[in-house]
Amino acid sequence: MFEFSVIGGKTARDIIGRSRKQIVEEVRATYLAHEDGDSVNPNSYFLRFPDKPDSRIIALPAYLGGEYDVAGIKWISSFPGNIENKVPRASAALLLNDYATGYPFACLEASQISAARTAASAVLAAEELTGRRTAARVTVVGAGIIARNILEFFKAQEWDFGDLVIHDQVPAYAQAFTEYATAELGYAAHIEADLRTAVRGADLVVFATTAGEPYVLDEDFFTPGQTVLNISLRDIGPEIVVGAQNILDDIGHCMTANTSPHLAEQKYGHRDFVDGTLAQVIRGQVEIATDRPVIFSPFGLGVLDLAVGSLVHRSARESGEAVEIPDFFGETRRW
Repeated sequence: MFEFSVIGGKTARDIIGRSRKQIVEEVRATYLAHEDGDSVNPNSYFLRFPDKPDSRIIALPAYLGGEYDVAGIKWISSFPGNIENKVPRASAALLLNDYATGYPFACLEASQISAARTAASAVLAAEELTGRRTAARVTVVGAGIIARNILEFFKAQEWDFGDLVIHDQVPAYAQAFTEYATAELGYAAHIEADLRTAVRGADLVVFATTAGEPYVLDEDFFTPGQTVLNISLRDIGPEIVVGAQNILDDIGHCMTANTSPHLAEQKYGHRDFVDGTLAQVIRGQVEIATDRPVIFSPFGLGVLDLAVGSLVHRSARESGEAVEIPDFFGETRRW
């Protein structure tokens, strides 16, 4: 009852690396449990700084029922300025709590967990929205850690790409990502410096940037039949959103924090452009459009962190990779 363990980032990434297929299935099951109300997922809480307006630390508390029966909170920072110093933008910790007693039982380095659940969500959405695991042309916008994880999950799910196009504003990042995709994952990747050219003709477009506000604004930027994974949430202007079919992970959560769907709601005064959730797509309750672009916008639910974090914790305990902290709690008897 009073055990407490710590799981570091290297251990978490090693476990994730050998569990990607399972993680996709965990994410699928969690979306369905959340749709059924077997979860508690309050709004995220944003800590912002007056002298660093582009930086924030976010608290994501949640409870996931069913076979998990676990509560917890992810505390994740996003400091885009880190990139200039060649340090990852995001860092995070995840605390897991026993539902019966409320006692925390594990602390995990969570940037790996957060990236994995984001990537698994993206790849699951690609499969559900397209009905396949092949694409003649895939364009990835943004060549950072999230993009790398998404591509790793595509590979784990055995996706076949005819052509992989990489676009990033920093040529060195695009080059490094292209080399990794080619040498490590076996995809035929190349760089395209012009964004519109990169996106033109792509079956699947993935946005994984650090953009704080929309810069893709032309209403004809995407074409009917294109599937757009709006993972970074703020690249696409409201004029495009309102003309597309929009699938969200959670409507209430996505309509906050000036995401692309939220900006569309603010501009047009309604949510009529939202067609449903990914869970509804999985269950066949939403038919995918062919006469307009399809945009998936996932705000990122804390329950997904709990599901993936629980898997990592369980695996680390079973393999002996978790670091146990004896006597973490100073008092375990009331008297």
